[in-house]
Amino acid sequence: MTAPTSDLILERMMALHPKIIDLTLDRMLRLLAALGNPQDKLPPVIHIAGTNGKGSTQAMIRAGLEAAGKTVHAYTSPHLARFHERIRLAGELISEDALTAVLDECYAANGGENITYFEITTCAALLAFSRTPADYTLLEVGLGGRLDATNVITNPAATVITPVDLDHQQYLGETLPEIAGEKAGIIKRRVPCIVGPQQEDGLAVIEAVAARNMAPLSVYGQHWHASREAGRMIYQDEQGLLDLPLPILPGLHQVQNAGGAIATLRALGFDAAACEGAVTNAQWPARMQRLKTGPLVKAAGQAELWLDGGHNPAAGVALATVLDELPKVPTYLICGMLNTKDIKGYLRPLAPHVTALHAVSIPGEAATLPAATTAQAAQAVGMTAAEAPDVATALQSIIGQDPQARVLICGSLYLAGNILRSNG
Repeated sequence: MTAPTSDLILERMMALHPKIIDLTLDRMLRLLAALGNPQDKLPPVIHIAGTNGKGSTQAMIRAGLEAAGKTVHAYTSPHLARFHERIRLAGELISEDALTAVLDECYAANGGENITYFEITTCAALLAFSRTPADYTLLEVGLGGRLDATNVITNPAATVITPVDLDHQQYLGETLPEIAGEKAGIIKRRVPCIVGPQQEDGLAVIEAVAARNMAPLSVYGQHWHASREAGRMIYQDEQGLLDLPLPILPGLHQVQNAGGAIATLRALGFDAAACEGAVTNAQWPARMQRLKTGPLVKAAGQAELWLDGGHNPAAGVALATVLDELPKVPTYLICGMLNTKDIKGYLRPLAPHVTALHAVSIPGEAATLPAATTAQAAQAVGMTAAEAPDVATALQSIIGQDPQARVLICGSLYLAGNILRSNG
């Protein structure tokens, strides 16, 4: 009999709970206890929550730690092309054999009980981390924070809260303070918390939670500052000033994300070399990523091809800022989104920077917004828009009109993942 692959086990895991998302920690704690509580045997943990910038911030913290010669575990979600991307063991993506083994062990230990896909796969990641030596563990929250499956670490080395905005309101609350309260649920007693740029009412909630937990805060605009000046990144805190290269990840918002990463590294005692490594060595796909190879790039000819997975209004603002800073070239969007997102809020800031939008449905996603609905939303915010059956067709239509255009495929990490798989 052929041994099961990770894909087969993951498919079985999808059937263990009737809901994709069901926020509670009870099932996590039950399974972790059956596995010997691997969450208590990890290298020092840096736990990262927030609405926007979690992945980029984590990537920069990892780059900084690795520049300092440290080995780092990292957990992130969702994956783009392959599930293995979610679990990085001591700097390397988990192997197929290792992933299959921990998934199988978790599936058996669960004994057929109800548990969500994200919960049981998070248990598998924690189990893998607990068995592989490393200097640090980076855990990115999946959704929210307080009841997220990653929030089983009782004494992390640091917590990080990136910018909080409206997203996933059906799970986290309708108002910014409610959502900020969920994100602040990762704050632990007396553990330092680094806080990125926040809206005032969200920050007030974070500060209140930190005060109850006697957690020292390092807050953007109060304790640390990050800005772009004369083509450089200037970071300043109570320890002094750093004059650094601009982050390799493009956009003004990445300067602020880099600031959060540097504040974290400084809180942990790392030097300027680690901080420079954070901004110069970080890699994070589908965040305003220029595609340079593959079948789609070949099909694009002389056109620029970019990819971004941002999907909420704040991401739309950040993307608009990046587009505004690029050389002025006719810019076309190929956009597909999930039906849970605020599509008009995402597209509205992009409208002044875009020649036209081609709307697509996300292949293989039951929750995709139909292309027709995306096109209608684009028209409602002032864009010229049309539907396309798929990305390749949309691309051919665009370059047929404008062979030297800039084409940005955007709107969802799920669409970005589909592009990375098909263009690999």
